[in-house]
Amino acid sequence: MANAIQTVAVYCGSNNGYGESYKKSATDLGKVLAKRQINLVYGGTNKGLMGVLASSAFERGAHVTGIITDRLKAKGQVHPNLSTLETYPTMQSRKARMIELADACIMMPGGIGTLEEFMEVWTLNQLGETSKPLGVLNTDNYFGNLISFIDHMIEQRFLPSAHRNGIVVHSDPEELINLLIKFSPVTVKKWLD
Repeated sequence: MANAIQTVAVYCGSNNGYGESYKKSATDLGKVLAKRQINLVYGGTNKGLMGVLASSAFERGAHVTGIITDRLKAKGQVHPNLSTLETYPTMQSRKARMIELADACIMMPGGIGTLEEFMEVWTLNQLGETSKPLGVLNTDNYFGNLISFIDHMIEQRFLPSAHRNGIVVHSDPEELINLLIKFSPVTVKKWLD
């Protein structure tokens, strides 16, 4: 059964990263979302890949919702071209709102905040509190070491092997969206003992 994906939450860097490939990937994902008439929900800032992604999607007609904290808004980091802006007092409330609005979530290259936000949704899926399709846009194999570490968790019996299927990974934004549409939640319990 195909997932109806109308809104995607994207977690990505507030920096641009090294070279041009990460910015190109963010631009391409914005194009794909707009072309497919998928709404974007993201962290609301104008910084780094977040700003590149939002600009790309917005300029091509996608509805872009920024979810930002009061503190970041006060620092003047709100993207100037948003369809909707919501402001929350804490990162926890901001993250909860992004999850609530999203039909699927994507992680792009970024730092510890990007990783933490995505891992929280994966954990909620693992516990059965949500069942959102989760994707990793693996630009230039940025997440290769993370995927290897996940495999190491499985080898060391801290993660059931079926839970590796709790995320889909692809380097092409169009194909990643196709995989999210086909995504099936993992129903194997997390406990191995």
